[in-house]
Amino acid sequence: MPPKIYSMSFAKIYPLLVQKVVRKGRLPEEADAVISLLTGYSSEEIHAACEANMDYSTFFANAPHYHEHADALKGRVCNVRVETIEEPLMKQIRQLDLLIDLLAKGKSLEAITSLFGE
Repeated sequence: MPPKIYSMSFAKIYPLLVQKVVRKGRLPEEADAVISLLTGYSSEEIHAACEANMDYSTFFANAPHYHEHADALKGRVCNVRVETIEEPLMKQIRQLDLLIDLLAKGKSLEAITSLFGE
């Protein structure tokens, strides 16, 4: 049975991602920028995905341009090393969680971009 998060609505998850960064003094637009960096969605497309009530797995499956160097991301989310996750969708979900966590912890967008090893 797939994890429950796969079928959760992106419209329910997105506000939680934004809340996490806003609580730490960051802007909602910065959360959108991080989501865009990883998935290729524009801010308008992110909001359209919420309005369409798209589930989280579809959100990732339909990503316009998932970052080609996302596998270079390293770090811990929920006490699990992102780079060791083998299931592709869970890895993508945790990669986004990692980037949102880093933004909330004060990393600049430039520093986050540099994590892709480009």
